Amino acid sequence: MPTPRERVPYSAIVDRPPLALPDGARIVVWTIVNVEEWAIERPMPRAVLPPPMGQPLLPDLPNWAWHEYGMRVGFWRIAECMQRFGVTPTLATNGAVCRTYPRIAQAARDAGWEFMGHGYVQRPMHHVEDQRAAIRDTVAAIREVAGRAPRGWESPGLTETSETIDLLAAEGIEYVADWVLDDQPVPIATAHGPVVSVPYTIEVNDVAVMAVQQHSSEEFLRRGRDQFDRLYDESARITRVMSISVHPYLSGVPHRIGYVERLYEHIAARPGVLFWTGEQVLDWYRTAVAV
Repeated sequence: MPTPRERVPYSAIVDRPPLALPDGARIVVWTIVNVEEWAIERPMPRAVLPPPMGQPLLPDLPNWAWHEYGMRVGFWRIAECMQRFGVTPTLATNGAVCRTYPRIAQAARDAGWEFMGHGYVQRPMHHVEDQRAAIRDTVAAIREVAGRAPRGWESPGLTETSETIDLLAAEGIEYVADWVLDDQPVPIATAHGPVVSVPYTIEVNDVAVMAVQQHSSEEFLRRGRDQFDRLYDESARITRVMSISVHPYLSGVPHRIGYVERLYEHIAARPGVLFWTGEQVLDWYRTAVAV
């Protein structure tokens, strides 16, 4: 199997030909709303409460319910925020969500959101017994509710084995969010032709900021604003793509949603900002560089 460096040869952003956005726009902001299926029969993908006495317990009701709050309540706060600022996000969704939480999938479809595959359930690709089947099941579930297959893919936890990208390409996936290595889209070589890496984020991602690093709620606003301001300035010379990644059980809670709203208010106040979906970034990039 090729190594990641062989699939994506090194390229310095300062050496590339210019990438111009339409109508004189300056920067792209890509929003990803991650909606996941956490099966209570397994250990939770993430926890807010450690188990009593330090011993893992199944079923893990407190941490499952922490996530479930996002599905019942938090998602709708985020959806309202997106509507308020005229942002059409990409829904990164587990295939199982389309069947176990149809109300969420239908709301995203009716609002015109893009659907992106996010695994069938929230489980690392390294632990999936049959990756090809999981990818196919995810594509089928999304097609059933959205009316078309997803063009993009974000693996749970951004995990990939050495063969994942080839399997995704074989199943028709055109872009991925797992390769967090650039401010511009870049092509990834696969056995079935190039797949484009659309710039995703670990840093402006509420999982990293809130659940892993455990910052206070206002840190998401501070970090997101600082990220945007620098990329906006740099985009006057070299076009950049900024992504913002949120999860309903984190950003959709009452003490955080206000900071998310203030971040979008800050970004929307600047001229030349395009709030695009992942597939819009993909189509623009393919046209710009003839990939």
